[in-house]
This record gives sequence, C-alpha cells and structure tokens, in this order.
Amino acid sequence: MKSTQIIAVVVLLGTGMPRPNPEAQGPSTAIVVGTKVFLFDAGPGVERQLAATNLPIDGVTALFITHLHSDHTLGYPDLLFTSWVMGRRNALDVYGPPGLSQMTLHLCAAYKEDIRVRVEGLEHQTPDGYRADVHEIKPGVVYEKEGVRITAFPVPHGNWKHAFGYRIDTKGRSIVISGDTRPSKELEKAAAGVDVLVHEVYPEARLAPENRPGGEDWPRYMREFHTSDKELGKIVARAKPKLLILHHVVRMGGTDEEMISAIKAEGFKGRVVVGKDLERY
Repeated sequence: MKSTQIIAVVVLLGTGMPRPNPEAQGPSTAIVVGTKVFLFDAGPGVERQLAATNLPIDGVTALFITHLHSDHTLGYPDLLFTSWVMGRRNALDVYGPPGLSQMTLHLCAAYKEDIRVRVEGLEHQTPDGYRADVHEIKPGVVYEKEGVRITAFPVPHGNWKHAFGYRIDTKGRSIVISGDTRPSKELEKAAAGVDVLVHEVYPEARLAPENRPGGEDWPRYMREFHTSDKELGKIVARAKPKLLILHHVVRMGGTDEEMISAIKAEGFKGRVVVGKDLERY
C-alpha cells in the first residue's frame, strides 16, 4: 500500500492588527500537520478562533511568537489559562524572542489568585497544568521533530531588538510567516520558492499623516515597522512563492483589489489572496 502523505494546512485564526475589528481577530496562524497544531502568534481571541476551526482548545503542540508587541501576545494568557481550564495537564512549549520568559512569569504572577482558586477549589485543576516551557530563541532551526522543521530568521521591525519570521518545512510543503517587518532580505531569502508566504502589508498609496497626537510621524512609523504593497510586490517578484496570503493588513481605507493590483504591478505572477479569519489554505 502507498503511504498517504500528510500535507501541512495553513489556518488563518486571526488576520487583524491593533485596531479592533470584529471580522479580524488578532494575529494568529495555525499550521496543522496531521494531529499536530503549530501556532504562530497569539493575538486577541485565539482560543475562540481555535474552537471555531475545530482545533484543540486544550493545548496546541507548540506556540511560536514573532515579537512581543501586544497585538501579537494579548491572547497568550488566554492560550495558557483557557487551555489549562479545558484540560491541559502538561507545560505548553513556547518559542520566541528574549523577554518572553519574563512576560510569562509576570502573567503567571498576575493570575496567581485565579490559579489558587482553580487548584484548591471545587474545580480540582491540575496544579501545574497552566505552565509554559519557554524557549528564548536565536536565528536558526528552533524545532525539528517527526518531519517538521521550523526555522527562525531575524526581521527588522522598527526599534524592536528582537523580531522573527518563521519558515516551516514539512514533507511536501514549505511555508513562511513574516511576522511584522519592513522589507527584509532575510525574509526574501527564506521565502524563495516556498509554497505559501503569509505576509503583512499596507497600501502605500494611502499612507499620509493622521489627525491624532503624533500623527505626523505615522508615515515614518509605517515605513520603519511595516511593508507596503509595492515593496511586497518587489519582494515576491524575486522570491516567487506559489501563494501569497496577505494578513495583518493596515488598510487606511485601502481595498483588496488595489493592494493586489499594486503587488501584481511589480511583476509577481503567482496567486495572491487577502486572508480572512478562519480560512484554510
């Protein structure tokens, strides 16, 4: 009998950014390989989105954080404590930049009374089931088990000292997740020829100072922290991923059509989609 090859599936749990949007939860992408679920970032609503896609709410295989911006980590305590309440008994494997260990310690301290009540009260929760096994990473292979290899690479994200993108290689499929980044040669190298690239974006034509405190620095902020549709078009024209999924879209009034057109105008011949929450690819 021929063995059936398990193909990794990209599940968009949250495609949003800091501005609250009921149709786009906080940044979070699941890569599902058979029964294993690898989660990249944990934005607001992550446990509810796992439930909505019939993925495990009692703990994923591992969590990988790109950087410690709040919109990428506000769902982290939800993932830790809700998965515990839902039955997780073992420490959650978590990978991410320096500072993640301290964040985790402070979260556990913040929920100390909740933990005590759930363990000592009538819920009889597993005493240490809420814990995380945190791995503060450097660029390179950070996970390799049972045919899944995950490689972290540095990306430039404004004045963050540590921000990462991730490449996931499985039997039959390669996927890159950008995290938040301005144009990056490291990312372009990692994404060369991949099956799927999940990348953040904003519409360059819409970039202008905003009418709010500090709004005059908005264009500079976006250029130093993020990637425009035109810049992304140049990147993918060279890297040639088979499928480009846009997420963490800072729209500023931009439409799907104009961002896709701007990307295609730079010579990219592959497929481009604007990701929506709960979609699978």
